[in-house]
Amino acid sequence: MRTTMFWALVLSLGTALPGLCQATEVIRINGSGSALDMLKPLAESYQRKHRQVQIVIEKPLGSSGAIKALLAGVLDVAMSSRPISAEEAGRGARWQSYGKTPLALVTEMSAPVSDITTQFLEDIYAGRVAQWKPGNPIRLVLRPQSDIDTQILRSLSPGLNQAVSLSQGRPGMLMAVTDLEAMALIAKTQGGVGPSGLVGVLVENLPLNVLTLNGVRPTTGTLASGAYPLAKEISVVTTAKTPAAALAFIDFIFSATGRSQAEKVGVLVTGSPVPSR
Repeated sequence: MRTTMFWALVLSLGTALPGLCQATEVIRINGSGSALDMLKPLAESYQRKHRQVQIVIEKPLGSSGAIKALLAGVLDVAMSSRPISAEEAGRGARWQSYGKTPLALVTEMSAPVSDITTQFLEDIYAGRVAQWKPGNPIRLVLRPQSDIDTQILRSLSPGLNQAVSLSQGRPGMLMAVTDLEAMALIAKTQGGVGPSGLVGVLVENLPLNVLTLNGVRPTTGTLASGAYPLAKEISVVTTAKTPAAALAFIDFIFSATGRSQAEKVGVLVTGSPVPSR
């Protein structure tokens, strides 16, 4: 009698809750901070409709670290802010362009500024100016020399390229390794200023003021028109071993729904999915 009741209970639960007996499919994703910030709301949306899927996103490893982990089999997908190298491609990495987000200049909320010019930015990085106005210090938050944000800033003008080099060699400068560390350090430092992907500002919701650059606001629209010059790339990197569940999620982020959600958090989606795997 007890055995019969036990199996009747199992069958009833299986009928009422079909997802209960399904094994969870874990998708492990990591990458650059901006790319992961974009992915967080998309992952939440996807998991609400696919209860058997668990998308695991840990603390950002950066583009290079995530690609290395992907090739080692530790990750299923890497989200990158740069194209893959020939060496990475030779080891099996497959790259898909997804889109880009404006690289914005941001300050902490009390800084008395709403717009910044290229010339004033050059002066800040070169150390020629140290105050927004008398009594309001400027505290520049740098990213590492090899970081993609640093490279993008250098591309704005020859003068800024030189000024960034000067800032990297100046003692006592504030330095942040990851996107989230940079945003948090800028937000809590009086007079703090530095670059940040717009998507991170919108998703993390830290107390930051987004500046216009030479009067142009960093948006997906000004990025699409070419009016805003600083863009941070977002791409998807997989391998032949990337599981079907992860590929299905990638198909979702490229879908009309996924693209629309990405646009809402400051990403201009420009890529198309690879038609064959």
